[in-house]
Amino acid sequence: MKRHELERLAKHYRAGKVTLADFCSQVMQPKSEQLSDTTLDIDRARRCGFPEVVFGEGKSVETIVEIFSKQQQRGDKSLATRIDDAKGAALKELLPEGIYHEKARTFRMPSDEPTWGNVGLVTAGTSDLPVAEEARETLRWMGIEPVFIQDVGVAGPHRFGEQAHLLSNADAVIVVAGMEGALPSVAGGHLACPVIAVPTSVGYGASFQGVAALLGMLNSCASNVTVVNIDAGFKGAYLAGLISLRVLQAKSQPEG
Repeated sequence: MKRHELERLAKHYRAGKVTLADFCSQVMQPKSEQLSDTTLDIDRARRCGFPEVVFGEGKSVETIVEIFSKQQQRGDKSLATRIDDAKGAALKELLPEGIYHEKARTFRMPSDEPTWGNVGLVTAGTSDLPVAEEARETLRWMGIEPVFIQDVGVAGPHRFGEQAHLLSNADAVIVVAGMEGALPSVAGGHLACPVIAVPTSVGYGASFQGVAALLGMLNSCASNVTVVNIDAGFKGAYLAGLISLRVLQAKSQPEG
């Protein structure tokens, strides 16, 4: 049960519109639901801010469709990551209203809810776009349209500085970079908000498929930089979305 649903139910109980037995039965609803070959966590949004997301690798199209169908019945948002072209085409055929993003390798169901939040998304190079697009599609699934700045890596350090003002009011900024992974430190030195660094596996041999960028970001001297796993655009976006959600909730609280 989502927070607003619980609050409404409690108010109805206090007003005498709901019996104690009905109140208890609704509050004690199961927190998971067994599907054909998965156990869907239907309590995830209440606990963690957003519904369960499907990691698409290794899951059949039928399994993903079943999960999405159950989520849509409940009014939850639906997102699957790491969806290849063949699986994306099959999902699009079965769920024609869904949105498949080839570069991000994501499939999500659209929402008519208004956008909210203030998150920045920055890439060091064009080669980092697949990971950045995964982050952007995750943010869109949440309902956030990020400020997106592309191709401002440290080989041309003036490029980030010229656009940093676009991120001055951001609740959080995601910085996606490969090679030596220096851009998050540059961003952290310009911005007064959490910077979530996402290392990518872009680079030559000594980059070790993103390990060099990961270690460089972990050793950042910018105090506001934190780091997620290699190529984890989804994880970076999820964290940024939670930060932005907390900011929104704090602003909506009455003063005093």
